[in-house]
Amino acid sequence: MKQSPLQSLDYSVLQQCMHCGMCLPTCPTYAETGREKNSPRGRISLMRAIADGELETTPNFAEEMSYCLGCLACTTACPAGVDYTNLLEHARAHVEQSGVVKTPRRDFVRWLTMKQLFMKPRLLRFAGRLLWLYQVTGLQSLARALRLTKLLPTSIRVAEPSTPTIQRRFSDSLIAKVETPSSAKTAKSASASASPSAQPFRRVLLLTGCVQDIAFSDINRATADVLLANNCEVHTPRAQSCCGSLHAHNGELDLAATLARRQLDAVDLSQFDAVISNAAGCGSHLKHYDRLLATDPAYAQRAAEWSRKLRDISEYLVEINFRHPQPPARTSTAVPNHPLNLLRSSIDGREKSPAPTVTPVTYHEACHLCHGQKISAQPRAILRAIPGIELRESAEPTWCCGSAGIYSITQPKTAGWLRDRKLNNLRATAAPIVAVANPGCSLHLQAGEAHSANPLQFIHPVVLLASAYAAETHP
Repeated sequence: MKQSPLQSLDYSVLQQCMHCGMCLPTCPTYAETGREKNSPRGRISLMRAIADGELETTPNFAEEMSYCLGCLACTTACPAGVDYTNLLEHARAHVEQSGVVKTPRRDFVRWLTMKQLFMKPRLLRFAGRLLWLYQVTGLQSLARALRLTKLLPTSIRVAEPSTPTIQRRFSDSLIAKVETPSSAKTAKSASASASPSAQPFRRVLLLTGCVQDIAFSDINRATADVLLANNCEVHTPRAQSCCGSLHAHNGELDLAATLARRQLDAVDLSQFDAVISNAAGCGSHLKHYDRLLATDPAYAQRAAEWSRKLRDISEYLVEINFRHPQPPARTSTAVPNHPLNLLRSSIDGREKSPAPTVTPVTYHEACHLCHGQKISAQPRAILRAIPGIELRESAEPTWCCGSAGIYSITQPKTAGWLRDRKLNNLRATAAPIVAVANPGCSLHLQAGEAHSANPLQFIHPVVLLASAYAAETHP
């Protein structure tokens, strides 16, 4: 008889928890309810009871696994180093295999998204193009004005405000397959006079993602620009697949493994010094390909090499001692690409107003960057290096915003409570700009600002750095 995912998991992983309770104050769901079963410690006890055959797999167990955000704040607090990511992924896979929450509607949604859209890059781009047309023709605005969105099913209606604005051009049309520092002049806003010779030459592979590719292709372009400015040759494979994080985090480990193998088959890792990700949630999963494919003799070695070379963009820039941008030769008001003008234009949609001398910026830590990858100081180092920016810390910077993948759809009440808490802390800094390195967080927080008179703006740190490099070259 085939073992369930929880029963096949290395039992020592289930035994790591010492039940000390250090995780309790850091867990958002425990903070909301105060119930043991809603804490990491309580959930691990449930998982172990299931694996031991002492507890039946029930809809209540499935609901508890769904209620967990997977923010991994507990892993930062845990003195025993419990591998909670591994536990939660196997528990959710166990729920899916058990079938206790199966319904025809749920099965259809999962088939359409995880087994079709996110398994077929060209299909996802086609859907993105349709959504772009829906937005640029004004149909989306009209539907919202007439409140037609109220006719949508509840789950889609809840998610609708977080629909990303689709880019006119996707990553493959913004970034050449291979770009070298000497060709930076041909790239949009690339820093041609960035003195790349001051940095050792490196060759890197840039991952463009799936949602990131169609909704945040400007971030991918900016990532290529900052790598070029630091003397990196940037290779960007065409029509890249989803990394599989969506599948792994939602109980589809076999599909996640299939996508990981597809990534490994597409590249020759020996050619590259590093593999670069710029999305926190994706990066956290991409670094675990070694664990995901550990028992696959055909891929285990390549997966280990992949995990060794995988870097978040902020992590990599600090690691190679990135070049700090210089203040522009001319005043900031005369330099269209200067970060201060970029910020100003993003605030009021115009560039005619003089930019302030110093712009306050605060930083929101995406859970899968600070807890999943333990990267916290590096994005701050980048922000502090940008001329004209004053970094202001917010309260509870590592507290989850409630995005957590599809959490705002499956658990809208808790997701909304966490978002309000996060936005209140960010607004208290009086900084109009929030630097954030994860597309899911940006979309979720942005939706929370939809009806604000002075909405906060959310910008990836690498976009600010790329604009600072570009401002240096302005004649």
